[in-house]
Amino acid sequence: MNPARYFKEYRQKIGFSNQADAKTFFSGKDVTPTIDYKYIDSLNSRICQILESLNGVVHKSIKYDDLKGFINKNLEEPFSVIRNADLIPRLNNQGRRPEEVLFSWLRGYTVSQYFTPAFSTIFKVPLSSVVNIGDDDLSNIETFKRSPKADLSINSGNSSIRIEVQSGFQGINDIKEHKVREAWRARRERSEQTICIHVDIYNGQVAFVQLDNILENDVNFVTRQQMEGQSVFQIEQNFFKWRLIDPAPSLDDLELELG
Repeated sequence: MNPARYFKEYRQKIGFSNQADAKTFFSGKDVTPTIDYKYIDSLNSRICQILESLNGVVHKSIKYDDLKGFINKNLEEPFSVIRNADLIPRLNNQGRRPEEVLFSWLRGYTVSQYFTPAFSTIFKVPLSSVVNIGDDDLSNIETFKRSPKADLSINSGNSSIRIEVQSGFQGINDIKEHKVREAWRARRERSEQTICIHVDIYNGQVAFVQLDNILENDVNFVTRQQMEGQSVFQIEQNFFKWRLIDPAPSLDDLELELG
């Protein structure tokens, strides 16, 4: 018997009418792991602990009096939306466990929301002028995919500034190159400026980097082997203008070239 014919008949005998179904069966790729919600509860508790520790050391001018209310609005409510939309099993960024992808996203989201009132103070605009422009539909899986789009827009008069908010938790402070390229595109096509505000939680400091002013041959572009060889902009210490134990800086202190 022709080998190809035998192979086909064999797979049919064990229950598969096409090769794709057989490959899926033998690889186990159709077996979806059970989400460990106990693990998620522990990770969410860790985010609460991070926020409590942060709130205990930041300058009193940005400290939250009702931290429990903040956590309910910016951690518990978003988590409920994500869970009810059944998105958690679909979070598999770079092969990481869905629970860990969710933790990374919620941790970054809560830190961004925590500092938003401080951003309004720094840029001298009402809190209502600091607007979310990122993909923030929490019931949509696309929200959790990588995107160069900025997180916030600060509207002042007839102009707006795009704000890319990052959080660092390991003492490694980088900006991915595609974020810089998106800032160049926004400046070129819409005359919008982009500021990356990088909150280094690990070291208690905040950097302000004007992305659209970075040159393509800037020496701070390096390759990170631990990030699959990605090119990143390394944030040097001179970009860090705010120690979290101090009051938020004024816009003049940031030495940005805006306008």
